[in-house]
Order: sequence, then C-alpha cells, then structure tokens
Amino acid sequence: MSVVVIANPKGGVGKSTLATNVAGYFASQGHPVMLGDADRQQSARLWLGLRPPAARPITSWEVADEQLVKPPKGTTHVVLDTPAGLHGRRFNEVMKLANKVIVPLQPSVFDIFATRTFLDQLAEHHRVSKVKVGIVGMRVDARTIAADHLREFVETLGLPVLGYLRDTQNYIHLAARGLTLFDVAPGRVERDLEQWQAVCNWLDQ
Repeated sequence: MSVVVIANPKGGVGKSTLATNVAGYFASQGHPVMLGDADRQQSARLWLGLRPPAARPITSWEVADEQLVKPPKGTTHVVLDTPAGLHGRRFNEVMKLANKVIVPLQPSVFDIFATRTFLDQLAEHHRVSKVKVGIVGMRVDARTIAADHLREFVETLGLPVLGYLRDTQNYIHLAARGLTLFDVAPGRVERDLEQWQAVCNWLDQ
C-alpha cells in the first residue's frame, strides 16, 4: 500500500491543494485511492463532497479525531491531508503509516522558518530511513526575490525538490467543483501539468 502524507506545521501553505491533486493523479492512473483528512478544517473532505459522480472515484478515508486507523484492506493508494501544528502523538501516528511525505513550502520567511523546524523533526524520527520525503514549492513566482530565497533554502536541505507550482486560479476554480488538474482536458491546464510531471514521477517510484 502506498500512503502519501502531505504535511507542514504551518497553515495556509497549500496542503489541501496538494492532497486533492495527488489523489486526483492516482485516480487518473486507475488506482483505487482513498483521501483522508486529519485537519480540523476538513477542506479535503469538503472537496470530496463537491466531486461530481462522473469523475474518477476517490473514496473518503474516515480519520477519527482521537486516533488514526489503518486504511481498509484492499486499498492500494492513500493520501492523507494533515493539520497545521502536527506534532507529538499525532505526528508519530502519521509517520507509522507513511511511505512518502510531501512537504509544501511557500516562498515566505515565516514558512521557511516553520518548515525548517519540522524538517529537523522529520530527520530525527526513527522511521525516516523508511520514508521518502520531498519538497514542493507552492505559489512560486520564479521572477521574485522570494522565489530566489526559497531556492537558496531548499538547496541546504539535502532533500529532493519535486517541483515549483505557480500561483494560478486553476486550482481554485477546479477545487470549487471537486476536480483536479487530472480531471480536465490537458490542454486547459498544460502549463500546470508540466510543473507536476516531476511530482508524478516521484509518486510513481
């Protein structure tokens, strides 16, 4: 079973956007996929409720408030959207299940400092050798100084940077309909799919 966890202790960095689109990618490949939402805001669960019946199926993985339980037998691909401030017992439960962790990171000094601490926590976890960790830059405008600072920071991490995703209304418009980049005609989102290619390759490894 492939369990992909989307995690960052800072809120508003794009965890739900990543989680829904990773689930959408798996579904587009014909995999039976479940999407779990451990965040109090329940953004991913709300998104599932908006998903049209004609779209490729993504099943809800019901995540209890007190304890994470293993996904049902027969599930091959799971994506878990996690809350801000992930730490302690909850963090350990997530790490027990994870095969891969994607850390979304925005080009902001506040996000960078918060994520540095979280990545140190990941590096010290006893299961880190069994879990693949990757970074995805979110809402990145390559022309800005902030983007340059983000690149300088990630170069010090020793972790793969899976890609930099631009700030576009495509994600917002699609999410409002329960859809992802992988649910619409490729020509409509060609530039965004190009940015996702390396992420998808990493997911398939």
